[in-house]
Amino acid sequence: MAETAKPLVLDVDGTFLKTDMLLEAFWCGLGRAPFATLACLRHLAHPARLKAELARVAPLRTDLLPLNPEVAALALASHAEGREVVLASASDVTQVARLAADYGFSTQVYASDGAVNLKGEAKAQALLRDMGERGFDYAGNSTADLAVWKRAENALVVGRVRGTEALTAAGQTVVQLPGGWSWRALAKALRPHQWVKNVLLLLPMIASHHFDSATLVQVLWGILAFSAAASAIYIVNDLLDLEADRLHPTKCHRPFASGAVPIGVGMAASGALVALALGVAAALNPSFLGVVALYMLTSLAYSLRLKRMRWVDIATLAALYTLRVVAGAAAGQVDTSVYMLIFIFPVFVTLGCVKRLTELTLATSDERLPGRGYGRPDRGDLLNVAGLGVFGALLIFFRYSLSEQGRELYPDTWLLWLAMLPMGWWLIRMVVLGWRGKQDYDPIVFALRDKLGLGILMLTLSLMFWAAGMWSDWFGGLGF
Repeated sequence: MAETAKPLVLDVDGTFLKTDMLLEAFWCGLGRAPFATLACLRHLAHPARLKAELARVAPLRTDLLPLNPEVAALALASHAEGREVVLASASDVTQVARLAADYGFSTQVYASDGAVNLKGEAKAQALLRDMGERGFDYAGNSTADLAVWKRAENALVVGRVRGTEALTAAGQTVVQLPGGWSWRALAKALRPHQWVKNVLLLLPMIASHHFDSATLVQVLWGILAFSAAASAIYIVNDLLDLEADRLHPTKCHRPFASGAVPIGVGMAASGALVALALGVAAALNPSFLGVVALYMLTSLAYSLRLKRMRWVDIATLAALYTLRVVAGAAAGQVDTSVYMLIFIFPVFVTLGCVKRLTELTLATSDERLPGRGYGRPDRGDLLNVAGLGVFGALLIFFRYSLSEQGRELYPDTWLLWLAMLPMGWWLIRMVVLGWRGKQDYDPIVFALRDKLGLGILMLTLSLMFWAAGMWSDWFGGLGF
């Protein structure tokens, strides 16, 4: 095929690109101008107009969009050999023309223009008008492309498409190219490793000394609901951060940023996870349902706007972690101390600062982080706020040890004071590791994999159990 002078015509969405420019523009617009983007949806009944409006509201960095490697290699090799490579897409003409210019393809593009949605038969007729029957080879990836393949000299089929058997039966040359997505890549997009954060729901049960199986089962159902809710929000966050992730040295490999999973699949998965989270939460109790709903709304606000606001983002992260503790109390229907919630918040303010410190330390330039409000000059301020968080957490813990509830649950108060030493050690160590860039981008995930850190936390808990008299209650009958 490389020797023929006939143009190579490429569909764009799902063929030359591993993504869809309409959905890219929608999510880009939601991140930049959510109200204007949602207003575009009034044109849902007129796809060409919808695409034109979204392209106007949210211009895309087409040079960052992920390519289908096999199709791109064929196109670039054909172009290098002097063959005309033409893009023909149902996406808006401004986006398609920009994409063609990025790769030096023909300036003649076929695309939707705000009035005509260039898809299926409409695309076939446009190509026939200019190139004639069998006057081109065509690469596509959907049943809508069957109308074009029937008029092409050679049909290049990306992925599995129903109906292409008829092309082969009619004697047409059909070339199969890799395409599609995998369930493993979708599972990666759910970030199951992040579910470990939801062990925070166990804290109220532990702190209030409710170790019965009924409470544990309720909290475990709560952890399932929160894991589903968190994964749904992770998908939304990734879709809103597509451009920023593609500019990031490691996040560019995420499933949606890399094109390993289509945006539409992610949207469907997110909707299913929201339904699961709310369904399980409603089955537990109304209070827990309210906390899950608040968590998702706050997370959505964080993804849309708050994460781009300096200091507000860290406070919001701390609030989201604190909500996990509130959720644990609601799921298990146990009382939790106000002191505990006040203590937890500065701990997570500290860890939020550690997250940003790590990102800035590992950054390769002094420019602000993509999609964030921080640059490397902010490291000193972040270190100071982290230090205040450590001091505040230890001070509140000390005040709790003197409270009526603290004395009732932990009679040996001096052991609580002793537990402050490894607690402070753990917090300061986390800050130092973040400052040196020796952490994962997520401090909570790092903490749950850090053997020394886990040992320090276990020492802290052991001292707290000792202060509560639990060791003697559990093992006293064994002669310990």
